[in-house]
Amino acid sequence: MTYDVCERTVRELAKTYPEMKTQMLTETAFGRKVLALELGRGRRRALYTAAHHANEWITAPVLLKFAEELAGAAAFNETTWGVPGRDILEKARICLVPMVDPDGVDLVTGGIREGTQPYVLAEKIARDFPDVPFSAGWKANLMGVDLNLQYPAGWLKAREIKFSQGYTRPAPRDYVGRAPLGQPESRALARYTEETDPALVLALHTQGREIYWQFRDIPVPGARELGEEFARVSGYVLAEVPAASGFAGYKDWFIQTFRRPGYTIECGFGKNPLPVSQFSEIYRDLLGILVTGALGLAE
Repeated sequence: MTYDVCERTVRELAKTYPEMKTQMLTETAFGRKVLALELGRGRRRALYTAAHHANEWITAPVLLKFAEELAGAAAFNETTWGVPGRDILEKARICLVPMVDPDGVDLVTGGIREGTQPYVLAEKIARDFPDVPFSAGWKANLMGVDLNLQYPAGWLKAREIKFSQGYTRPAPRDYVGRAPLGQPESRALARYTEETDPALVLALHTQGREIYWQFRDIPVPGARELGEEFARVSGYVLAEVPAASGFAGYKDWFIQTFRRPGYTIECGFGKNPLPVSQFSEIYRDLLGILVTGALGLAE
């Protein structure tokens, strides 16, 4: 799953299903587009994001496959996860950002050739962090900023934690940047979230088969109940965020800003990047979450 594959897939989906809308949220520092897909016309809005981290690229095709399956089910009067596709799209407007970090994904998946200027830049950053395997351990964008540590929700606390771990400058992972929303990718996703005004957000990551749903004990009506349902339909565990990772993330900012349910879903199990052989299992486990998030819990 390179950026080119993602971009071509988005284009072909929009061509095949004209009711599916596409939008460019921003361009990265290296000219790749952060793309969004939207389908459905319902009142409930759900926003799903993936590949915030480069070596967690396997989450991107999860959202692309979901878009294809759901649009196809609606077009041909079939079901998705046992629910008629047309019913889902009548009740919900589903917004998908399948690849938040296209530059970083291309570095990990081979979309950036050795010897090119972006590759050399990444190598230079990586040399200062020899304990992080290159390029398999790369999580950041190509500016060396971790895009899931870029949000104004405990950003200073995240900075304190990550600086204490030695990530005080551009790095393959865990560098918070100079300021929150300092990167075009994180800035554009925050803006798009504000424009979409969703009932909930999901951020797909890997790995651990866990669901994180809290930020600083902020009370969010219905968040635990919906999280418990996600755990039930997926077999994942509803868990508390590890203390060292509990700040400045996308879902943290959403919870703090909107006081609505936001979830980080840690897909699959093993060592990042997860092998593509896990994709079918991950998709099977996530499908119930994706459908349930769109429809919400029955009143």
